[in-house]
Amino acid sequence: MVRFDARDPAEPVAAWSDDGRLTALPADPRLLGDPGPVLVLAAHADDETLGAGGLIALASRAGRAVTVVVVSDGAASHPGSSTTSTDALRVERAAEARAALDELGAGIELVLLGVADGGLQEARADLRSRLASIVAERRPTLVLAPWRGDGHRDHRVLGEIAADLVGPGADADGGAGSAPALFEYPIWLWHWGAPEHPDVPWGDLVRVELDAPARDAAARALDRYASQVRPLSGSAGDEAVLRPDFLVHFARDAEYLVRRAPAPAPDRPAAARFDETHARRADPWGVTTRWYERRKRALTLASLPDETYGSVLEIGCSIGVVTAELAHRADAVLALDVSEVAVGHARARLADRPHVRVERADVTRGLPTDGPVDLVLLSEVGYYLDADQFERLLDEVERVLAPAGTVVACHWRHGADDFRQSADDVHAALARRPGLSSLVHHVEADFVLDVRSRDPRSVADRTGLR
Repeated sequence: MVRFDARDPAEPVAAWSDDGRLTALPADPRLLGDPGPVLVLAAHADDETLGAGGLIALASRAGRAVTVVVVSDGAASHPGSSTTSTDALRVERAAEARAALDELGAGIELVLLGVADGGLQEARADLRSRLASIVAERRPTLVLAPWRGDGHRDHRVLGEIAADLVGPGADADGGAGSAPALFEYPIWLWHWGAPEHPDVPWGDLVRVELDAPARDAAARALDRYASQVRPLSGSAGDEAVLRPDFLVHFARDAEYLVRRAPAPAPDRPAAARFDETHARRADPWGVTTRWYERRKRALTLASLPDETYGSVLEIGCSIGVVTAELAHRADAVLALDVSEVAVGHARARLADRPHVRVERADVTRGLPTDGPVDLVLLSEVGYYLDADQFERLLDEVERVLAPAGTVVACHWRHGADDFRQSADDVHAALARRPGLSSLVHHVEADFVLDVRSRDPRSVADRTGLR
């Protein structure tokens, strides 16, 4: 999955212009050739202008009815500000959105949904229902939404909802007739991406030529977002959210959209995706360096109900950091990962542990053991599988689990580009298994940890304290 920090320098514009492929991209007649209504979905106020401001200006000038739905309240843009409250930011960003749309064209409708900034995943069901009503009422022939591969969780969630509502294969809500054309606009791609980056969707990108009036309108609209493009004050925490070296990417004579863009990660074979991830960085998720990861690992290991185990199965071992900890507490460990690159790193880390075996395996095709296994660890792996795949994996886990065996699951709750379900969905599926009693259920804003066992006894009971 793409990870980036907006405070870091953006990829230079020259890297794209020198490559030449952007200028050679085709147009798509569905963007400008239809007189019907246009619906633009924005996760945050300014997304619509950054991603499609010129196109909105062209559509409005052509007399098309344009509705822009800004989903979040934008109040989290400056979490470290000591001069501007979240309530003031909420009001300011709504006013900026209205002013920006007035620059793009007369009569553009603005709908503010007021979802908590950063909280689209948590509001997903309600948000889908509200957007379905808007689609049914406005009956657009063109829908623009954030690109699902942009690397920002709110962008991904809104893009997924849009695809679910109006994308290829979606049912037309509200009887609107044929489904509208759906295009997704990238924003943060221009920050973290480069022409040769494997996640650039070259095969689906199309180009929208902008004339001078459309370019000027988009530039004026972006300037209306003073809270984002200029510092709130000279105090720490009030810095501009959008860096100048990022903003220059939106001063070009064309805009670029993704047509029928699938969520990028699940469509590539899992092994290839994770091989790429581990090849780019030896420790992709910072499990050896980040306090968050070290703390989560300590909590997971401390939650195990038994001090030692005969046999342990770890599903999704990555580079073998947790595996090394489990090796201290088990007679035998079988660690699995779908990535051959990750397996190589883990084998090197565990070379001096003869009782540990690391194997490449795709667990969607079954587990390469008949058990019995005393402990199964599923850490940060369940959400990469869809619901049916995960249910089949749980069937396999129960097949190999010893009569008193334990299952431990721990997952990140904030979502990512390549997740097929949420952490909470994964743990709810585990909780539905009637033969596994809950020993630990630990929930934080960032992760959820469950320990379930065929042996319902507490640690005190297991150790003779009661």
